Amino acid sequence: MERFVGIGEAAEVLGVSITTLRRWEAEGKLVAEHTPGGHRRYDLAKLRPDQFRAEQDARRKTIAYARVSSHDQKDDLERQKQVLELYCARQGWTFEVVADLGSGMNYNKKGLKRLLSAIIDGSVG
Repeated sequence: MERFVGIGEAAEVLGVSITTLRRWEAEGKLVAEHTPGGHRRYDLAKLRPDQFRAEQDARRKTIAYARVSSHDQKDDLERQKQVLELYCARQGWTFEVVADLGSGMNYNKKGLKRLLSAIIDGSVG
Protein backbone atom coordinates (compact mmCIF):
# COMPACT_ATOMS: atom_id res chain seq x y z
CA MET A 1 0.00 0.00 0.00
CA GLU A 2 1.32 3.40 -0.93
CA ARG A 3 1.73 5.62 2.11
CA PHE A 4 0.74 8.98 0.53
CA VAL A 5 -2.45 9.10 -1.52
CA GLY A 6 -4.52 11.68 -3.34
CA ILE A 7 -7.74 13.19 -2.06
CA GLY A 8 -10.00 10.71 -3.85
CA GLU A 9 -8.29 7.64 -2.42
CA ALA A 10 -8.08 9.23 1.03
CA ALA A 11 -11.83 9.94 0.95
CA GLU A 12 -12.48 6.34 -0.06
CA VAL A 13 -10.26 4.96 2.73
CA LEU A 14 -12.08 7.07 5.33
CA GLY A 15 -15.53 6.51 3.81
CA VAL A 16 -16.29 10.21 3.41
CA SER A 17 -16.66 12.62 0.51
CA ILE A 18 -13.90 14.74 -0.97
CA THR A 19 -15.80 17.81 0.22
CA THR A 20 -15.69 16.48 3.78
CA LEU A 21 -11.90 16.05 3.58
CA ARG A 22 -11.49 19.61 2.34
CA ARG A 23 -13.71 20.89 5.17
CA TRP A 24 -11.77 18.85 7.78
CA GLU A 25 -8.53 20.34 6.47
CA ALA A 26 -9.97 23.87 6.66
CA GLU A 27 -11.13 23.17 10.25
CA GLY A 28 -7.68 21.84 11.15
CA LYS A 29 -8.93 18.32 11.88
CA LEU A 30 -6.40 16.83 9.49
CA VAL A 31 -3.37 17.96 7.56
CA ALA A 32 -2.61 17.34 3.92
CA GLU A 33 0.74 17.72 2.22
CA HIS A 34 0.56 19.84 -0.93
CA THR A 35 2.55 19.08 -4.07
CA PRO A 36 4.24 21.90 -6.00
CA GLY A 37 1.26 21.74 -8.37
CA GLY A 38 -1.17 22.29 -5.48
CA HIS A 39 -2.53 18.74 -5.22
CA ARG A 40 -3.31 17.34 -1.79
CA ARG A 41 -1.52 14.21 -0.58
CA TYR A 42 -2.67 12.43 2.57
CA ASP A 43 -0.49 10.24 4.76
CA LEU A 44 -2.34 6.97 5.33
CA ALA A 45 -0.31 6.33 8.48
CA LYS A 46 -1.94 9.45 9.97
CA LEU A 47 -5.42 8.85 8.55
CA ARG A 48 -5.69 5.17 9.49
CA PRO A 49 -2.81 4.30 11.83
CA ASP A 50 -4.48 1.03 12.84
CA GLN A 51 -4.43 -0.31 9.27
CA PHE A 52 -0.99 1.02 8.41
CA ARG A 53 0.63 -0.25 11.59
CA ALA A 54 -0.89 -3.72 11.09
CA GLU A 55 1.01 -4.06 7.81
CA GLN A 56 4.28 -2.82 9.28
CA ASP A 57 4.12 -4.87 12.49
CA ALA A 58 2.89 -8.15 11.03
CA ARG A 59 5.92 -9.92 12.53
CA ARG A 60 5.06 -8.73 16.02
CA LYS A 61 2.47 -10.30 18.26
CA THR A 62 0.05 -8.86 20.75
CA ILE A 63 0.38 -9.87 24.37
CA ALA A 64 -2.75 -9.73 26.49
CA TYR A 65 -2.11 -9.65 30.24
CA ALA A 66 -4.50 -10.91 32.90
CA ARG A 67 -3.95 -10.85 36.66
CA VAL A 68 -5.85 -11.46 39.86
CA SER A 69 -4.65 -10.90 43.41
CA SER A 70 -5.45 -14.18 45.11
CA HIS A 71 -6.10 -17.88 44.56
CA ASP A 72 -9.72 -17.26 45.56
CA GLN A 73 -10.09 -15.34 42.29
CA LYS A 74 -8.78 -18.12 40.04
CA ASP A 75 -12.18 -18.39 38.28
CA ASP A 76 -12.03 -14.65 37.58
CA LEU A 77 -8.59 -15.11 36.04
CA GLU A 78 -9.93 -17.79 33.68
CA ARG A 79 -12.79 -15.47 32.64
CA GLN A 80 -10.32 -12.63 32.01
CA LYS A 81 -8.20 -14.89 29.83
CA GLN A 82 -11.24 -16.04 27.82
CA VAL A 83 -12.38 -12.45 27.22
CA LEU A 84 -8.88 -11.42 26.12
CA GLU A 85 -8.52 -14.44 23.80
CA LEU A 86 -11.89 -13.76 22.18
CA TYR A 87 -11.12 -10.06 21.70
CA CYS A 88 -7.68 -10.68 20.19
CA ALA A 89 -9.01 -13.41 17.90
CA ARG A 90 -11.81 -11.15 16.65
CA GLN A 91 -9.23 -8.48 15.82
CA GLY A 92 -7.33 -11.04 13.74
CA TRP A 93 -4.17 -10.53 15.79
CA THR A 94 -1.34 -12.97 16.40
CA PHE A 95 -1.43 -13.05 20.17
CA GLU A 96 -0.44 -14.69 23.40
CA VAL A 97 -2.24 -14.43 26.74
CA VAL A 98 0.01 -14.09 29.78
CA ALA A 99 -1.56 -14.53 33.21
CA ASP A 100 -0.40 -14.00 36.77
CA LEU A 101 -1.79 -14.75 40.17
CA GLY A 102 -0.57 -12.35 42.82
CA SER A 103 -0.61 -8.85 44.22
CA GLY A 104 -0.26 -5.87 41.92
CA MET A 105 2.46 -4.63 44.26
CA ASN A 106 4.61 -7.68 43.54
CA TYR A 107 6.80 -6.84 40.55
CA ASN A 108 8.51 -10.24 40.52
CA LYS A 109 5.65 -12.12 38.87
CA LYS A 110 6.76 -14.50 36.12
CA GLY A 111 4.13 -13.34 33.59
CA LEU A 112 4.83 -9.66 34.19
CA LYS A 113 8.56 -10.21 33.71
CA ARG A 114 7.88 -12.07 30.45
CA LEU A 115 5.62 -9.25 29.25
CA LEU A 116 8.18 -6.56 30.08
CA SER A 117 10.99 -8.52 28.41
CA ALA A 118 8.93 -8.86 25.21
CA ILE A 119 8.24 -5.11 25.20
CA ILE A 120 11.90 -4.25 25.78
CA ASP A 121 13.16 -6.57 23.02
CA GLY A 122 10.62 -5.13 20.56
CA SER A 123 8.71 -8.32 19.80
CA VAL A 124 5.35 -6.87 20.89
CA GLY A 125 3.19 -5.07 18.34
